Amino acid sequence: MHGGMTAQQCVAQAQAAEAAGIDAVWFAENPFARGIMPAATACALATKTQSIGAGVFNPYGRHPTLIAMEIGALDELSGGRVRLGIGSGLGHAVERMGFSTKRALTTLREAIDILRALLRGEEVTYAGTVFNVQRVKLDYRPRADIPIFMAARGDNAVKACGEIADGMIVSNMCTAGFVAGSVRSLHDSARAARRIAMPGVVQYMPCVARADRDEARLVARRAVAEMVPTYWALGQRLPGAKNALLQGSGIAEDEFATAAARLKAGDAADAVLDDRYAAAFTISGNAEDCRAQAAAYAAAGVTELALTFSSAADMEYIGKAFAR
Repeated sequence: MHGGMTAQQCVAQAQAAEAAGIDAVWFAENPFARGIMPAATACALATKTQSIGAGVFNPYGRHPTLIAMEIGALDELSGGRVRLGIGSGLGHAVERMGFSTKRALTTLREAIDILRALLRGEEVTYAGTVFNVQRVKLDYRPRADIPIFMAARGDNAVKACGEIADGMIVSNMCTAGFVAGSVRSLHDSARAARRIAMPGVVQYMPCVARADRDEARLVARRAVAEMVPTYWALGQRLPGAKNALLQGSGIAEDEFATAAARLKAGDAADAVLDDRYAAAFTISGNAEDCRAQAAAYAAAGVTELALTFSSAADMEYIGKAFAR
């Protein structure tokens, strides 16, 4: 779920997901859209067993002390069902708010340090490169072990995630082949840090699950088409983002570039993208197709799929498919 949805729409989807046997919801907070706290709060009250994931907050728009205040209170309200995701955010949007992203990884490390100490109930004095906190302590006692996931894609971010986070969040438009390499690096880093439990891995992606495979793949290609120009542009600036699109996708770099240009120019998704895009970047098709695609991500090391559904019917269908 995301800021393009009202709180009422989020509640309806969360309740439908719980009824379908889906045991967690994640809220993507994008700059300048609706903040997720009203919807996450409403869903915490409207559901009984689902894990509530905030994924992701960035420490530019929300100071670490504010994140601790809000996430601790939300977890208290939900009865201990909350997980926190934190990431450096979308660079161009962060810069529009007047912040520099040149020290994004340092910013995340410091934010997580401050968050963990506050959630443990400590009085925090912290003089970092980015954050300076003096004698801050929460006025209530939150759950100390709220899981903190970190969004990561680049090599250094994945390494840091293995060292300091409880889990890694992988964005949309990352192939299973790319994720497999990232998970190996994540686990290597966690072992080097002498961590006992390996971090979990949450993969974001669209899901269109229907008995009619052709219909499902058509809708899935349209979902991917909405993301291709943005992620291809990101890939021109960040090598890791480009690798995430190409590695194991079966799509050549020049094909991807042409597709991004055509979609940006207004060409219809149906005329630009073929089923390779749906196969690489979505869980889509009939029940058998979806189970096979999910198995590929599980083999890559993904422990949880955070799926974006186009309809409640798709959600119900996928729930039945994985209940078998």
